[in-house]
Amino acid sequence: MSRQANRGTESKKMVAFKMYLGITPSITNWSPAGDEFSLILENNPLVDFVELPDNHSSLIYSNLLCGVLRGALEMVQMAVEAKFVQDTLKGDSVTEIRMRFIRRIEDNLPAGEE
Repeated sequence: MSRQANRGTESKKMVAFKMYLGITPSITNWSPAGDEFSLILENNPLVDFVELPDNHSSLIYSNLLCGVLRGALEMVQMAVEAKFVQDTLKGDSVTEIRMRFIRRIEDNLPAGEE
């Protein structure tokens, strides 16, 4: 998928973040091929009242966001990979989610149906 086509979904993601989480992430760090980028969240509302116990320091508490992004994009026929690169709960200054386009999902209808 080209960067141009991927940027078409960019504004939809921004609106969805604003609508459901009350934040607007920055979209940066595009790969040269245009199939990867980073979502930067200056403020992650999911971690406002959370502290990770020492024995669970490897827990990626906001990983729910990656699942939501993957699921939402699957609904519009896009397979993506989403993973955390930085997390404010781990002491980073921002939360960064790396998104990578994998492929377009083709509709597979049973024979005889349209």
